[in-house]
Amino acid sequence: MTGPSLADLDAFVAVARARGFRGAAQARGASASGLSEAVRRLEAALGVRLLNRTTRSVTPTEAGERLLERLAPALGEIESGLDVVNSFRASPRGTLKLNVPVIVAMKILPPIASRFLKAYPGVTLEIAANDTFIDVIGAGFDAGVRYEERIERDMIAVPIGPRVQHYVAAAAPAYLAAHGAPAHPRDLVDHACIRHRFASGAVADWEFERGGESVRIKPEGPLIASTLELELGAAIAGLGIICTFEEFLSEALDRGELKPVLADWRQSFSGPFLYYPSRNMPAPLRAFVDFIRQDERAASVSEAGRSRRSEP
Repeated sequence: MTGPSLADLDAFVAVARARGFRGAAQARGASASGLSEAVRRLEAALGVRLLNRTTRSVTPTEAGERLLERLAPALGEIESGLDVVNSFRASPRGTLKLNVPVIVAMKILPPIASRFLKAYPGVTLEIAANDTFIDVIGAGFDAGVRYEERIERDMIAVPIGPRVQHYVAAAAPAYLAAHGAPAHPRDLVDHACIRHRFASGAVADWEFERGGESVRIKPEGPLIASTLELELGAAIAGLGIICTFEEFLSEALDRGELKPVLADWRQSFSGPFLYYPSRNMPAPLRAFVDFIRQDERAASVSEAGRSRRSEP
């Protein structure tokens, strides 16, 4: 009889750690049904139930806990052992799994990923976009991209993408013609605002800052959405004011479909970081870290050159 496959064992570890099929599927970029079938195969092969399943939760049985304790480090050692082969190649091969925020996947990572994959054709880049704060490494990813306040302290963090980003507010010309533009963030209480609901269920307040003064408001309006595309479409249609990442609004602003409001109140924040554990670093991740560090150095040299040319 054929024993359980490594893929099914890996699926069990992912589900047990995430305490659910849906969470593991989102983290892995896989299907919940596929993970469920893998766990069923594993339980059938072993002849013992590994997970207690209810409509609200999934938890390991005692047998499942014992297996998880042994499997997690063993699978890590297998990955490290296989990765040793990469050191004998001129260029690394293998899969690099990243978990990144949606805005990073949409607006920051594409040009970086394209250049990296051209430089390292033996690497497959697997990216899952997820705004929920999860244990990225525990969920089976090699590394994650998050903003500074969401990075665990025991991780190595490397800057990736722009070092300063902004939240900006904008509205369609038709909306501004009908309702006027707010002169101060507090004026937004009298305007229709298009809001974003995060995967956690939270609808964030809007924050603005100018000259050391910070203002936080609770926006109200006709639409709350969990997809940026829907929010952008509503803003362009004139349904209200949107406030989000500048990168996401840049094309609509350039085309004149949206006009900035409260431009001198835009909030600045530091750009994202790639983060990863210091040990068991697979060759594709090592190559990616080196690549973005070179990217960062090249950007710094370019910026320094522009600054010198602009000096009187």
